[in-house]
Amino acid sequence: MAALNLGSTGAAPRRRASFHALRVKRVAPLTRDSVEVTFEVPEALHGQFDYLPGQHVALRAMVDEDELRRSYSICRPLQPGELSVAIKRDAGGVFSNWANDTLAVGDEMQVMSPQGTFTSNLPSFEHKHIVGIAAGSGITPIASLAHTVLESSPDSRFTLLYSNKSTMDVMFVEELADLKDAHPSRFALHHVLSREQRASPLMSGRLDQERLRTILESVILPYTVDEWFLCGPFELVQLVRDTLPEFGVDASHVRFELFTTGEPGSQPKRARPVEVRKGDKVFDVRFQLDGQTSQVDSPVEANETILNAALRIRPDVPFACSGGVCGTCRARVIEGSVNMDENYALEPDEVERGYVLTCQSHPTSEKVTVDYDV
Repeated sequence: MAALNLGSTGAAPRRRASFHALRVKRVAPLTRDSVEVTFEVPEALHGQFDYLPGQHVALRAMVDEDELRRSYSICRPLQPGELSVAIKRDAGGVFSNWANDTLAVGDEMQVMSPQGTFTSNLPSFEHKHIVGIAAGSGITPIASLAHTVLESSPDSRFTLLYSNKSTMDVMFVEELADLKDAHPSRFALHHVLSREQRASPLMSGRLDQERLRTILESVILPYTVDEWFLCGPFELVQLVRDTLPEFGVDASHVRFELFTTGEPGSQPKRARPVEVRKGDKVFDVRFQLDGQTSQVDSPVEANETILNAALRIRPDVPFACSGGVCGTCRARVIEGSVNMDENYALEPDEVERGYVLTCQSHPTSEKVTVDYDV
């Protein structure tokens, strides 16, 4: 497969999600509680790991004899032979703490082929103004986007509004400063610090609705923006999505990605045990994966998701977050019907074509068939 031309944009490539063993090439500290992990991609896998800025990968590792999966955005522009993600330590986060404390050069990890639609819909960045709004580790996909936008056209502009607690918490602080130095007239960088006083009172304090409205009235003028990218915790992303329409911004020009929904139980997990007893009323769940069709009975009373049912007989079914955020478990319903609880990953046109997140979808017909291969 030829390398993707990142001088222009287009639909994110859709490929069958699959894990590959990659070796850790570098582990570099970013802040006091985050690291950048770079994987070596062998030449034979270059095509599998082509990506567009804004996409993510799922990582799988055995930690304390337990298989853990987490999704992380790719934080560097495409460079054949390597792929980098940033991992921020979360309080109580088993995977993130393990990665920050233990992961070392030479270690091998299972890395899924890049996925995600947090990419541009524009055919070109020429004469375009792109805005990224991020908080904390939400900078990881937007940093890659900023590089791509500014390097793809001498007439493009990128504005970044980046919220953190303090200067010490700013990820990629040197890289962002270097990008500003390289493109002083085309890259506008605005740091908002909630627990540290800045020279501008507007950029000091929590990024709440009042502050955001003032910024949109005086600093980032929405009528000049061609596309918006929002990434961070649910509260911030939803705040911006709720506020932008007040300034005439059409939802079709706003792209967003979440790391978590903030809802309990949204962390990745293995299939929960479900027992099918004689006489139980069941749903007939069928799914196609890697050209093979499998069938499993799902008790109506169990109220399990299609993903949970599928994992009970095929542990290789693709998934990462289990919270409706990453889109790794995406499949198309080809028979029957389902109810999808949450959706933070699929585009409206995908839903219209019958795609669902199987981690959030429950059968509503006696027989349901989904296809992971399409």
